[in-house]
Amino acid sequence: MPPAFITAETPLPLQLQELDHERRRRYRENLAFYEGRHWVGRARRGERRLTLNYARAFVDKVTSYLLNGSSVQVSGGETAEGRARARAAEQALRLAESANGLAQLDYETELDCAVLGDACYKVTWDAATGVRITAPDVQGIFAWREPGDPARLTAVASQYQLGVGSGASDRVTEYWTPELFELWQGTSLELREPNPYGFIPFVLFPNVREPKQHWGSSDIPPLMEANRELNRAFSQLSQILELSGNPIAVIEGVTGSQDIAVEPGAVWEVPENAKAYLLDLLKGGGVALHNNYIDLVYRAMHDLGESPRTAFGHNPQGLSGIALNTELDPIARKVLRKQRIRTAVYERRGLLMLQLLARFDGLDIEGLRPVMQWGPILPIDRSRQVSDERSLVEAGISSRRSAAARLGADDAEAEWARVREEQAARNE
Repeated sequence: MPPAFITAETPLPLQLQELDHERRRRYRENLAFYEGRHWVGRARRGERRLTLNYARAFVDKVTSYLLNGSSVQVSGGETAEGRARARAAEQALRLAESANGLAQLDYETELDCAVLGDACYKVTWDAATGVRITAPDVQGIFAWREPGDPARLTAVASQYQLGVGSGASDRVTEYWTPELFELWQGTSLELREPNPYGFIPFVLFPNVREPKQHWGSSDIPPLMEANRELNRAFSQLSQILELSGNPIAVIEGVTGSQDIAVEPGAVWEVPENAKAYLLDLLKGGGVALHNNYIDLVYRAMHDLGESPRTAFGHNPQGLSGIALNTELDPIARKVLRKQRIRTAVYERRGLLMLQLLARFDGLDIEGLRPVMQWGPILPIDRSRQVSDERSLVEAGISSRRSAAARLGADDAEAEWARVREEQAARNE
């Protein structure tokens, strides 16, 4: 059933314009800050405004850590027949991932999610190309959920423009429920038909989930005040250094002055008992005070962003191993919190892909399920990891397939088949 607020009297696209004003306002503010629009109000005459966009650097850094070495595997049980079907399904997923350029799409979507606070994927079927995966702009997404289970969607509306700068008549609205699909052009209903998939083809997810909230929170707000203060501090210091390079002449005990040149070899004539000197803005260690304050703000920003300076390559102590991992632990914890959410997201997306392949391409997926595999968050010793995986396999704790997946093999079964083929060739 459609949401209770939808009525026949008012077209759906017009009703959507009255929804989620606060959420969409947050999106716009976070995006503007990420793009470098940090200063509030107009600059005063002669005011210097430097913008050091550390917020963008922090968001980009955390996102690059998040997707490192990630992949979706398919589990099919313990039987040989189940493993064969799992391998076929995994190969189909890999082809769909390649056709949709998911490596790039996932990074862009995760970056958008970190900035705005939410993101979504749309998984549909195209008769010409097969599984089609896109990432609609979440600023045009509206969702309705089960009151007792917010994770369960009952309806989704997706609104977007056909072209840049186009008018309201070119606004397209898609409305999906598990049973119904509607397509609106402007305020005109162009198509209404049963949902061809039997499920809502959207996977909505938050960047970081806030308790009791349906929508997520962005990485940007904790960094805003610190980044603005850093901009102010650098702007002030820059102004002082410029004035020190072009010093101000101070003349005391005179009623007027003209043609006072501050340059090498300049001669000033002043009355008796008058004093003339250059204003020294750096006197008394003023620059050091500014530097110390900037350092305090800088450290606060790294704490708030949970991204130690070491994550940006600053390692004067030459830390390695456990010491380096301890230094990078804050960013690892932040990424791990996101991965807990993303595991369900990418497994859900993989399940929708398998269902479409089963329905439209005849793929046998009975008993199969996608399983998200994450690579190591922090730098690792590759030789040590290989040794550990070998020990787990030899002890019967882990399979070769699982070990190969953790070591980064895209198709563990195919890799193991090639190993056995080479072994057989050597034994001939």
